[in-house]
Amino acid sequence: MTAGKRRGRRVEWVAGSAVALALLFAGVATVASARGGADGADRAAAAPHPPAADSADAGFARDMAVHHQQAVEMSFIVRDRTKDEEVRRLAYDIANTQANQRGILLGWLDLWELPKTAAGEPMGWMAAGHEGHSAKGMDGMAGMGTGYRAHDGSLMPGMATRTELDRLRTAGGRAAEIRYLRLMTEHHRGGIDMARGCARLCTVKAEKRLARGMVEAQQSELDEMARLLAARGSAPRS
Repeated sequence: MTAGKRRGRRVEWVAGSAVALALLFAGVATVASARGGADGADRAAAAPHPPAADSADAGFARDMAVHHQQAVEMSFIVRDRTKDEEVRRLAYDIANTQANQRGILLGWLDLWELPKTAAGEPMGWMAAGHEGHSAKGMDGMAGMGTGYRAHDGSLMPGMATRTELDRLRTAGGRAAEIRYLRLMTEHHRGGIDMARGCARLCTVKAEKRLARGMVEAQQSELDEMARLLAARGSAPRS
């Protein structure tokens, strides 16, 4: 087998929808959480005193699960809209990682016996009940939790709108690659701000570690997406 064919096979994806993949990882992570993880993260998340429903821990788990689901969806869309190996590999990595993390977050909510959805403003946990911290003074979280208005399916900062997703679905080739990379860049920026919020405000150690890992990994992917956009004569939207 030639090197080109081997590389091509690495980016071949199992057929299925983004929802199916995310649910698969959610189920696996929930079972793993119930049995206990080797690294102790699941045991820490299942502490004797689980977080409250309105805590930063629960809010982050719920909101990031929603945020991640859209990243998985966008990555599956671009898979079918381009044959570029680099973009498909990046999209596969993002879909795989974020579906797995989404499963972990939903598994923790199950362990804590907390609802996976909550009434009220998304990301309110980033601003509520933390005296001594102004919304503008929390590491890039200006406007988070209080100032963002959901619109056209974009529930949180960084999330694409339904219109933008429809445009991605109808694009092809280079145009689809650029649209995906731009949308995912904004998506990662919003996700990083949210993860930094959890790293500061969450109390469950395993969740704080996961949030810090998200920041590091997504920042690396932002650099890669900037490189791929530059190679296509484009750049992230300001």
